[in-house]
This record gives sequence, structure tokens and C-alpha cells, in this order.
Amino acid sequence: MQSANTPQTTDRPNASDRPATLSLHCVNTANFPQILNQLGLSLVVSTYQAGKVILIRADGDSLNAHFRPFSRPMGLVANLTRMAVGTKNAVVELYNMPAVGQKLEPKGKHDACYIPRNRHVTGDIDVHEMAWGGDDLWVVNTAFSCLCTLEPAYSFTPHWRPPFISALAPDDRCHLNGLAMVDDRPRYVTALGTSDSPQGWRTTKATGGVLLDVPSGGEVCRGLSMPHSPRWYADRLWVLESGQGSLATVDLATGAVETVVRFPGFTRGLAFYGNLAFVGLSQVRETAIFGELPLTQRLTERTCGVWVVQIQTGETIAFLRFESGVEEVFAVEVLPQIRFPEILEEDQEQLSTSFALPDAALKEVAAKHGLGTD
Repeated sequence: MQSANTPQTTDRPNASDRPATLSLHCVNTANFPQILNQLGLSLVVSTYQAGKVILIRADGDSLNAHFRPFSRPMGLVANLTRMAVGTKNAVVELYNMPAVGQKLEPKGKHDACYIPRNRHVTGDIDVHEMAWGGDDLWVVNTAFSCLCTLEPAYSFTPHWRPPFISALAPDDRCHLNGLAMVDDRPRYVTALGTSDSPQGWRTTKATGGVLLDVPSGGEVCRGLSMPHSPRWYADRLWVLESGQGSLATVDLATGAVETVVRFPGFTRGLAFYGNLAFVGLSQVRETAIFGELPLTQRLTERTCGVWVVQIQTGETIAFLRFESGVEEVFAVEVLPQIRFPEILEEDQEQLSTSFALPDAALKEVAAKHGLGTD
């Protein structure tokens, strides 16, 4: 792999993909598409500020950033089979139909196509990170300061909240935000404070963050600056200390936090593959929320994009930087074994003739019409 070098302009979205009032433009190091090609994967990124889910994929020697509109997308989880996107009032589930992708223009280029299948209306619960545990989709319900799952009859079903939260109420008491799964169960979460009053986390946001152990409810570490995106990977606990603009590891025995690398932006959104970490960066504007963070004191200018880091050394080996249109990144997910995915919108024509059926029904339809079942 090459080291990071002079940025190159990526493919910009088609005119139909972007509103006239929003110019979406990004640049990347020349080796970014080479990395995706070598690993045989692509990325999917959410940006609530721009209202987009972005597919980042190699197109030969170039990088293609493909934008799809969603209503304030934040939480995002995806794999080879399915995807879920947390939006302003709902969680949208999409399923991969590769056969549909093969029919898209240019023919034979798309190896995955995520199609909307279910839309669970939650109300505005401020969906943050999500993760699958078996058949359950676990959702960080930031408004109600809890972890929940989704059932058809309810907006959500709460299962766990931090022990310092005394009541289930839609007033964002601690800004619960990040979720790490271990053995298909929620194991670690991050919150921006330990307040039990509405919006109480805001007064201590610069240094009041905590990382909690879900089974016990105990603190793994505290004193963090706006922590996000905890992950259990390679037998280590990782966390983004967003207010520092850093990626760090946490010693479970002592709670000590060791910084691996600092970035030129507010870190949020983290995915791993092999010995690489893919880290989302946001500019953060000078507002009451971000103005007192160590990051804003360290950097007068911040950047937005996706940085690729070698986790053993902390070396940045590639990056994609958004130049206009996108200022905030929330989630970053890796799509292994998928090189050039697509997401269909609900009003696209292909949805009218794309059917997913149980195997027995599919065979019957195929036999009657002389079709294959692939």
C-alpha cells in the first residue's frame, strides 16, 4: 500500500443525486481506491447534516463517492445481507439483492443492491449507533437515554439504561451515543456525561464523558472528552475521544486511556478491517456545544472526511476529504466482499419489478415463467 499523498478529485454525484442548493465535492489520496481494491471492499457513511448516505467505492483507479438522500441519517449498520439506517423519525431496513444490481447500468458493474424493505416508525428518538445481535437490532435511543430494540407494535422497546438515569423520559439526560457488541450482545456504551437532568450533559461536555460496561452498569473509564464509537476489536477496547480528535484504546483493568493517533477533526464513526481503522472526521462548528473542546483549542481549522489508519503504528495511510456540502460524518461502516454497491430509493422504477420471495415460492414463479432462480 502506498502512503498518503497528493489528494485527487473523486467522482462527484450525478445531478439527480444532489439538490441545486448543495454542492457535494470531495478529494482523496490516490491510494484510497487501491486500498479498497486490494481488500475487496467498499464503505458506507452517514452524514445527518447533508442528509445523505454515501457509498464510497473504487471505480478502477478512481474513487467514487455516491450520495443517496435520507432524512437526517445518523445510526448505520450494514453487512453483506442487509443495512439499517436511523433517520429522523424511523429506522429504515434495506436488504441486498445482488441480482438487481447486475441489471443496473452499466450492466454487470454493481455487485450489491440494497433495497428498502421495512420502515419502522420510532418517532424522533435521536437514533445514534445501532448493531445487530442475532435477529435483534439494538438501537442507542439517545432521547430516552436507553438501549432498545424494535417490535412492530411499539415505537421501541427499552431494555437497558445507565444506572444513574432514574426515569425513562425523552429529554437526553446523558447523551448516550455509542455501542460496542461482544458475542452478539451489547457490552460497552459511551455517554457524554452522567447527568440525570434534561440536557444536563452539556455543562460538563469537555471532560465529563464516560465509557460504561452494560452488564454491570459500572464505569470502565471517565473524564473523556465527548467519547463516541466504542468498539471491541482484536481483543482490545477502542474508543474515539471526539473532543480530542483522537482514536484511543482503553485498559479494562485500570481504565487507562492510551491515545493511538490524533486527527485534524472531530472523530466520530469507526470501522475496522484487518490491520486498518476507518475513522470518520467532522469539522465541528464554533457553537455552544463544540466551542470549549480541546480539539477546537488545538486546531483553528478542522476537516471532514474518512481517514485510514494502520492500527499497530497509528500511521495515516490514506484519506478522503469532503471539500464542500458535507461538514459532519456520523457513521462509517465497512462492506466486506462488496466492491461496488448501490442503494435504491423508494421511488425508483426498479422497485416495482424487484421481488424477494421464500425459496419455494421463488422456484414456483421461476418454473412457471421459465426463469432462473439466481
